[in-house]
Amino acid sequence: MTLPPVYFASPRKLPDAGELPGRVVVLDIAFAADAGGGVSFETVTLPFLQALGDRLAGWVDHHDHPEQARYAGDERFVLTTKAKAGACPEMIHPELVARLGPADSILAHLDLDGLYAAAKWSLDGHSPYPEADADARAVDTRTGEPSRVGQIIDQALRARYRDDALRYQVLSFLTRGCRKRSPEWTAIREASDTFERMAEHTRQVAERYRVEGRVALVRIPPGARDIDKTYLLLLGQERADVAVVQQSGMITVAARYDSGFDFPTILGLGGGMPTRASAPQDRLQRLLDAVNPGSRSV
Repeated sequence: MTLPPVYFASPRKLPDAGELPGRVVVLDIAFAADAGGGVSFETVTLPFLQALGDRLAGWVDHHDHPEQARYAGDERFVLTTKAKAGACPEMIHPELVARLGPADSILAHLDLDGLYAAAKWSLDGHSPYPEADADARAVDTRTGEPSRVGQIIDQALRARYRDDALRYQVLSFLTRGCRKRSPEWTAIREASDTFERMAEHTRQVAERYRVEGRVALVRIPPGARDIDKTYLLLLGQERADVAVVQQSGMITVAARYDSGFDFPTILGLGGGMPTRASAPQDRLQRLLDAVNPGSRSV
């Protein structure tokens, strides 16, 4: 079986459409939110779509964005919200792959959810292993516990989050039978084993959290290394309903998947995951005012 090539991207940084061969399917990549710095749907997502044109085979995503309504009549766009689909792989099934037709290349988000979606598409809509959809949902929503396989892959990707070579090893493992004695699994396990060192550094930074009402805030010190921001946010949520991490002029805010918060609306971002968002530092007071009415201390 020959699999289409897979490329990785994020909503704020898409590749040149001309670098992607043939018909392209886009998986688990949100429409860009307006978080400042000249990045928005109009400056990033729309030009990419226009450049792809008829070569777009499909766009499958589960991140809230007001511009989704623009494509309601285009069957290539399979778009929903985080509340309706906790992870992208659960949206992919054999009937969808068959309807959208063959893709010559896959553009996927560079996290576990995107990798699992790419693997499932490559397998004609079939899951690489029985718990794969549930694992992607558990990891992307940070609710429930993934299987041991999902946990190891999650920790490996978090420990080496800039490593595209590892992503391709994960993809190879998922699309070639998930063999536990393969070189790919050995590499994934080795990467996962290094996560504990990162976790320990992250716990040390978490000791700096301060709580203001329903919000726990922490600033990552300049030069800090080996910090897992997702884990840091989860540690903050053990202290308050909302966790905020400040770093390099930006804030990242998170709350439980079922908390009911809509941070993109609160922060004026124009789309994104309701319960996790990033924004410029100057929007922190807006967040505090919404979560802790009357608060004026930053």
